[in-house]
Amino acid sequence: MDKQQEIIRERRHYDDCRQLIRENIVRYEEEYERRHGETVRLMRQMGSGDPELYDRAMTSASLEQQAAGQLRRNRAALKQPFFGRIDYREEGREKENRIYIGKNGIFKDKTQVVIVDWRAPISSVYYENELGEGEYHLPDGKAVSVDLRLKRSYDVQEGELAGYYDSDVTSNDALLVQYLSQNKDVVLGDIIATIQKEQNEIIRESPYSNILVQGVAGSGKTTVAMHRISYILYNYKERFMSNEFCIIGGNDLLLSYITSGLPELDVPDIKKKRMDEMFVHLLGKEWKKKNTVTEPTQDAAVRSKMPFMLELEIYLMERREQYADCSPLKDRELGVILTESGNRRILEENPELSAVKILALFEERKHTRIKFLSVDREKEREKLAQYRDYYRKKMPKASVYQIYGDFLEEYAKRYPGSINLEEHRGNHGAGRYDVYDLAALLMVQYRITRKKEDEEFGQIFIDEAQDFGVTLYYALKKTLPKCYFTVMGDVSQNINFETGMNDWGELRKWMFGGGKDCFRLLSKSYRNTIEISEYAGRILEKASFGKYKIDPVIRHGLPVQELDFDSEEELYGEISRIILRSKEKGYRSMAVVCGEEREADWASKWIDDQGVQVLPVRMVKGLEFDVVILLNPNVEQALLTQGSAKLLYVAATRALHELYLAQWRRE
Repeated sequence: MDKQQEIIRERRHYDDCRQLIRENIVRYEEEYERRHGETVRLMRQMGSGDPELYDRAMTSASLEQQAAGQLRRNRAALKQPFFGRIDYREEGREKENRIYIGKNGIFKDKTQVVIVDWRAPISSVYYENELGEGEYHLPDGKAVSVDLRLKRSYDVQEGELAGYYDSDVTSNDALLVQYLSQNKDVVLGDIIATIQKEQNEIIRESPYSNILVQGVAGSGKTTVAMHRISYILYNYKERFMSNEFCIIGGNDLLLSYITSGLPELDVPDIKKKRMDEMFVHLLGKEWKKKNTVTEPTQDAAVRSKMPFMLELEIYLMERREQYADCSPLKDRELGVILTESGNRRILEENPELSAVKILALFEERKHTRIKFLSVDREKEREKLAQYRDYYRKKMPKASVYQIYGDFLEEYAKRYPGSINLEEHRGNHGAGRYDVYDLAALLMVQYRITRKKEDEEFGQIFIDEAQDFGVTLYYALKKTLPKCYFTVMGDVSQNINFETGMNDWGELRKWMFGGGKDCFRLLSKSYRNTIEISEYAGRILEKASFGKYKIDPVIRHGLPVQELDFDSEEELYGEISRIILRSKEKGYRSMAVVCGEEREADWASKWIDDQGVQVLPVRMVKGLEFDVVILLNPNVEQALLTQGSAKLLYVAATRALHELYLAQWRRE
């Protein structure tokens, strides 16, 4: 069959799929309306107190939700039913299979799959395998061998099938350039079709492992994280619920940007928190009633490092042992109720239990032993009354704040000049704590006063992870031992040079040590043109000493333009012209990036355009725009130190297509 006949056949199949989807939409609209009406009717009748009505209402609500989900998926699939196809034969079987892959799975009936969901295990063959022998893995880890005969990608424009590309004819980068050359909104809409092998491996990594991903700017870290959430919920729905997931970021703007794409990925009810909010949440409601979070103080550079945390751990374990009194409990009539060796064994065999929990265990054992040693019920009642709350009375009286304050006093004496004790006394006395204080307080709670384990979270995703010190991760890992972490970052983009991470060594040592834990590297940048990548690469040499280099997709654009002006009026006049030209080219997202917040506030008065965001560099982490204008970047000065070079690198790599550096030369 020649290519002309093949494209006719493919278009016919494409049209058939769209017709089926239209029919599905009508069917699920009717089903949703029927289910919704039934649910409303049953809810109104529930006032009678009939328990059967409640069960029927809940069942009806569940079926209504399922119909709504199918309706949403079919509506989303109508514009582009599928983006890929694979023809393959599984090992040991003669029949060749052909499947079409789309953003949503589409069914003709309850059993016949017409379009396979991109998250299905077999779909990984499309993303990872070349023609010939390969394999894919089931959720239980079992490998299935396949012989891939054809891998095809489709070009869909305005809802119509324009053409296709076979992997043995067209290079992967050539397909990518077609998507990446479009504006930001289009790129985000087509990202599922362009997931690359190294990204797909991270997305489909076992959810029962912790993953650390180092990815250069534009390598798709955030996108990978969002798709990993969707993949886990699709394939492990019996184990994980969506409300067990939490995305952690540095600021609200980044979190809103990340989560805005989740509904399209069929992901509901995901929690999102800034890093400081996460610690406040774990410390509990009482903390919020009395305290506030402040910006890190200058000595946070000390408190963000593991030597400080390890000193705190030693101190807390000593306090824990003091509170958990292991001395023997003896009675003149009953003899030894609890031995010192038995108590000490419980203390040593349960290092994860707080002093409060250990004392509660002692209390339970005391109760059981008295009942065992007593000769009759009267003696049992007498001795239980005599030793009532014997260990509960030993519970710590000091609050977590007092214990942490005591530690800081001791630490300051041991390491003079390491922390500003007077500043801490003033802040803590007024209920002001920074995020590194919160991590320390959480460890005090975990070791001394915690009454029960936090089981709210099953999966935590941390974006822009390099901006936070390792002690925060240590505290999260210790206090949430049953939680799995996906940590995404780029040490070249650390905007908090003194407190954040400039390499991953410490984090890998203290957080990622399990057998299934893994470190992944994403070095290919899909965001910037060659010209922007090369410009950013020269900054990167200074920002990371060349440790992580950018490998860009070959996509050319305009040269990076460095513009100098004699007056502020000329500067903002040219910025206005750049914005106008960009809109005429069809670009929709533009940003003017400033060094500091007050400069951004001033620039906002000059730039009166709702389509342009004016932001300080610290607020653009993780974001991307079609066009970026760096305002007064002072490149020569920025390259003098590694910390300022990282900020410049962050700013430059926000641009998808065009980058301008506009500077007013003040006398």
